[in-house]
Amino acid sequence: MYQMALNRISRHLREILFLLAVALIFGLLWYTQNLVRQLRLEARSILEFYASFYQRAATEADDEELNFIFEQIIQRTNFPIVVTDNRGEPSAWKGIDVDPNDRSPEALAKVKRIVRQMAKEMEPIPLRYEDYVIGRLYYGDSRLITELVRLPYIEIGLVGLFLFVAFVGYSSLKRSEQQLIWVGLSRETAHQLGTPISSLLGWIELLRTAESSEKVGEIVAEMAHDLSRLEKVAARFSQIGSRADLKEQDVQAVLHDVAEYFRRRIPHMGKQITIEEDYHPVPKVAINRELFEWVIENLVKNGLEALDKDPGKIILRLRPAETRGRTVQIDVIDNGRGMDAKERRRVFQPGYSTKRRGWGLGLSLSKRIVEEYHHGQLFVRQSQPGVGTTMRILL
Repeated sequence: MYQMALNRISRHLREILFLLAVALIFGLLWYTQNLVRQLRLEARSILEFYASFYQRAATEADDEELNFIFEQIIQRTNFPIVVTDNRGEPSAWKGIDVDPNDRSPEALAKVKRIVRQMAKEMEPIPLRYEDYVIGRLYYGDSRLITELVRLPYIEIGLVGLFLFVAFVGYSSLKRSEQQLIWVGLSRETAHQLGTPISSLLGWIELLRTAESSEKVGEIVAEMAHDLSRLEKVAARFSQIGSRADLKEQDVQAVLHDVAEYFRRRIPHMGKQITIEEDYHPVPKVAINRELFEWVIENLVKNGLEALDKDPGKIILRLRPAETRGRTVQIDVIDNGRGMDAKERRRVFQPGYSTKRRGWGLGLSLSKRIVEEYHHGQLFVRQSQPGVGTTMRILL
């Protein structure tokens, strides 16, 4: 339940961050466009003032004074400007990609094309003499306004590129993680099936050489046990990815069966290891026996593999839960090599393993079974290098 809640919170947080990013982009776009509109209105008012000054001078000044007004006043603005007569023929210009002194037909044709483009973007300012229009002043955006217009699109492009790279990187990591999980599951399946199958092959060889019916009976009993183990493994893997069938079960019985299973295997490990059981009375809880037993086996197996000194010890401890909202707590304790803070943070990550040949799937899968299937918690209660580790399950 805890993990599912974290997943929901993480998903909602991603959605909220995405919506905030979209709102920020549109807010920036709106603010920039609003600023551009204000600057354009201000630019037009300035040019209208210059235009009124120009047309007033046109009625009272000679050509030399008009040229002075255009060159020393109007041309000092930072807008691209083209002045035409009433027939639309350019008479003066500035701030465009045409030399103001070039009056060749090619230059005039290019200026006319620019005028037509300016007319589409900005309404020209008429130059009047009394009731007659003697010319028009065409203008475009200043360099500052042009950069402001482009700015949000550049930012959106950069943010989009960043999101695309992040998405590709995240997808690649997820694919790698999924591939690692599938490979790990395949190896875990092979490991889970390999032990009983190897035993069955050994029993078959013994059957061929058995000399008494009593011996055959013993071998058949062991074969039945291995077949039962195969059925259990198949049942476990068949439930991965499907909805778990939870039933009220005696957790102590599950822990005891796991302890007995490993006690039978300890003599083959060549180590001095004891498995202790420390149980207090607790009520039954809803579990899926096959999956939950798998979790306990993984925790015990990890504890056994962590034992680096003799005598080694594994303790299975069952108590009523100390945490509000929980019924039972299970501790799997070992006196092995322990973990440092960095290892504790990564121990449940898929693919992380301190073992040379490990695939780092057992604890990750166990955590998922406990938290997503049984709505409980699995975490490192405590661990100290050279002292040991306590893994805790809350149900």
